[in-house]
Amino acid sequence: MKFSDAVSNVFLNFAEFRGRAGLQEFWWWCLFLLLVAAGAFVVDNTVSATLLGFPMFSLESGHPLTLISGLLLTPPTLAVAGRRLHDVGKSAWWLLTGFVPVLGNLYLLWLMLRPTSTRSNRYGSSVHGLQRT
Repeated sequence: MKFSDAVSNVFLNFAEFRGRAGLQEFWWWCLFLLLVAAGAFVVDNTVSATLLGFPMFSLESGHPLTLISGLLLTPPTLAVAGRRLHDVGKSAWWLLTGFVPVLGNLYLLWLMLRPTSTRSNRYGSSVHGLQRT
């Protein structure tokens, strides 16, 4: 799966918690999130801060673009993460282990790094069954 295919698939299924998401789709989405966050951070600290009357890289500026982009990208991120867990045979409720300091996050990372299951499970038979083009 290519970067653009993964990102568009996640946006098309932004509220779909059923089905499965493959390893590539999830990690391409994570790269997209990183790029958006970095871009929003740079724009907030250079352009937005000065427009709001704060010095560049000021903590008081509030980082509005970073906040808005984070809020808008949370639902599709939770959906693709839940589908990724389905792909390895776990319930999306396992995302709550991220609230357990250190060990919960390491376990969640381990689950997200596991290879795509080629077998059917109770969440679906194919990773590609959810893709809409």
